[in-house]
Amino acid sequence: MSIIEIRGLTKDYSKTRAVDELTFDVHPGRVTGFLGPNGAGKSTTMRLVLGLDRPTAGSATIDGRPFASSETPLRQVGALLDPQAPHGGRTARNHLLALAVSNGLPASRVGQMLEQTGIAAAGNQRVRSFSLGMRQRLGIAAALLGDPAVLLLDEPTNGLDPEGVNWLREMLREFARQGRTVLVSSHLMSETAVTVDHLVILGRGRLLVDQPMREFIDSRSTPRVRVRSTEPGRLRTELAARGFVVDDAGDGDHQTLTVEGAKADVIGGIAAQEGIPLLELADQQVSLERAYLDLTADETEFTAGSPIAGSRA
Repeated sequence: MSIIEIRGLTKDYSKTRAVDELTFDVHPGRVTGFLGPNGAGKSTTMRLVLGLDRPTAGSATIDGRPFASSETPLRQVGALLDPQAPHGGRTARNHLLALAVSNGLPASRVGQMLEQTGIAAAGNQRVRSFSLGMRQRLGIAAALLGDPAVLLLDEPTNGLDPEGVNWLREMLREFARQGRTVLVSSHLMSETAVTVDHLVILGRGRLLVDQPMREFIDSRSTPRVRVRSTEPGRLRTELAARGFVVDDAGDGDHQTLTVEGAKADVIGGIAAQEGIPLLELADQQVSLERAYLDLTADETEFTAGSPIAGSRA
């Protein structure tokens, strides 16, 4: 099993510090989401891990060694940083074949990866004719070509249709279940929420969060329960008697109540004890997107203004 270790990693471009003394690990057996606003330093960090840029200070290693020293790079790490990288004049098959031959991989892997990523029918087409989604699939095929122990993917869902997004999600989960290491950056919070296990979040090149996703959301949520009953009045009375703050959200006879500072199992236990029937019972938490936006509100370099309504003269 492989581990990515980043220690005091720093990268300066002239007077701009793109990465600022980062220290974190990416462990095998889980999907690690790499998040941050535009310009936060995610892509630069990935380039430093892959040896495509030199750090100003600190280190980034895989299994304790710089990746640039690897004798079998595609067998160790599969990476997708730029779907536009393949030469447009090559066919998809020839692009993958060149990578296979140069890395000592069997040519049979080319056909397998074209099939696995869903672009076998386009294998003999030139890359310049590919849509963004097809280029992404080709980039993922290249990343998987060496059956690597580590995957680094930068915004891999860009341009993918819903089927492609679902396929990628399942592939990343299976990759992690096999005990391999996955680091994937994304701006799609809804997809990140259902795919990743652990979060690393950057802001202006600095580390903001390094923790399991569920812990991150819990740490930024106030406990709250939504409960609906055929006897909302009696339920409200019992909860208030126990010191709970209850807000009403009327919807006829089956009124919905919101109970602040509580968990669903506690409210359900009280209702069961008092024989109050429930129609709905659920913990409510902030979404990953809301928690992320709250965290990075002061770390965003580029922000849009408020929408302006159009007018006619």
